[in-house]
Amino acid sequence: MKNEQFDIETLKLIGNKLDYIYSIAKCNYNDSPELMDTIENLAQVANMFAKIRIQELKGHVETTSPQGFIVSKLANSYSRMKNYEKQKDIDFPTWKL
Repeated sequence: MKNEQFDIETLKLIGNKLDYIYSIAKCNYNDSPELMDTIENLAQVANMFAKIRIQELKGHVETTSPQGFIVSKLANSYSRMKNYEKQKDIDFPTWKL
């Protein structure tokens, strides 16, 4: 038997913490929509990884198209971060000597 890096119980705890992070971000969306949306999406991505790993450890994967889900959620967060980075460049004052 190969040595597993994760066990099911720990993955469930990770999933619970990610659900909590997701719910806090969802409830506080209006405080900072872009940030909270990014946090929501990243929590969903990480949670999908945990769920798939649990299914693999149990020997039966039931989730269909986890890759598509992860790619779409990650694309949203990536886009928000790129926009944030661009905005920071615009907000940075020009140097005057």
